[in-house]
Amino acid sequence: MPGSNGSGTVTRSTLRQQIADALRDEVLAGRLQPGQEFTVKEIAEQYGVSATPVREALVDLSAQGLLEADQHRGFHVHEYSLDDFRGMIEARSLVTDGMFQALDAGHRILQELDEPRTAAAVAGVRRRGEEARRAAVAGELTVLIGYDLRFWRELSILFGNTYLADFLHRLRVQTWVCTVQHLRRFTDLRGSLWSGHTEIADALHARDTGTARELLTTYNGHYLTLIEGSTAD
Repeated sequence: MPGSNGSGTVTRSTLRQQIADALRDEVLAGRLQPGQEFTVKEIAEQYGVSATPVREALVDLSAQGLLEADQHRGFHVHEYSLDDFRGMIEARSLVTDGMFQALDAGHRILQELDEPRTAAAVAGVRRRGEEARRAAVAGELTVLIGYDLRFWRELSILFGNTYLADFLHRLRVQTWVCTVQHLRRFTDLRGSLWSGHTEIADALHARDTGTARELLTTYNGHYLTLIEGSTAD
């Protein structure tokens, strides 16, 4: 698991990020359940590392809203409510609508679509969308989450604003952490998960923000209905 800084030595910041990423993936995979408690010592022993980078990683995840610190006891996975989910959807919608407004106003990305570097990046986004579509159709939730996060991360990076990309990525991670506990209650998710990523990519490439907005409205409504139905069981 430890990485290197190019000279063959492991850096603490690299280890800190790797532990944070690994724990986030554990939550998204459902192996760390909402409310589940653990200590810095337990995680350090699990990964065979010292306590310092583990503590730093857990603090980072707490700042992102994925974990909560229990005074004198350790940490536990944050438990989100249905109202939290609705708030996340609203926040995501405001961010993406701002992106669409920038395109409507003639954002520079529109002038760069034919440039080789931008065209390659757009093609990469669409490939992520296609992989997400396949995973959704097959009901492969863990694979879908990975490609969905990459799709939106790479799409938002195209706007050239790292603050926007980081904020939207954090929102989407939180949303998946909130919903994965409910989605994993379904024994078969084939055909139940939204699969319109490529349509969004194609609409934005065609400068059709109206269609992109409609697709996202459908996306959000679909997941809200799915989660509300799950929590009502």
